[in-house]
Amino acid sequence: MTTPAASPMEIAETDTATEADKPWLCLVWDDPVNLMSYVTYVFQMLFGMGRQQAHDLMLKVHNDGKAVVTSGDRDKVESDVKKLHKAGLWATMQRSD
Repeated sequence: MTTPAASPMEIAETDTATEADKPWLCLVWDDPVNLMSYVTYVFQMLFGMGRQQAHDLMLKVHNDGKAVVTSGDRDKVESDVKKLHKAGLWATMQRSD
């Protein structure tokens, strides 16, 4: 006896991720206002990063123009963006690809 094959509709549903499955990303953008040392400090204070991790992330923002700082559910990332704005950094949020 043969097993029935999955229909194309069943395969499509399990192969694609829905928008609700994708995490949100918090992006920090390079700006001409804040010192690199200040951005490093903000990452350490707001997100509990070690100095080297915060410094490396700041360099990514500086060299690439932006970097993902945090990710997660919408409420968490919105909160992170607000904290960064309050600290004077340029931040936005978007769905991951």
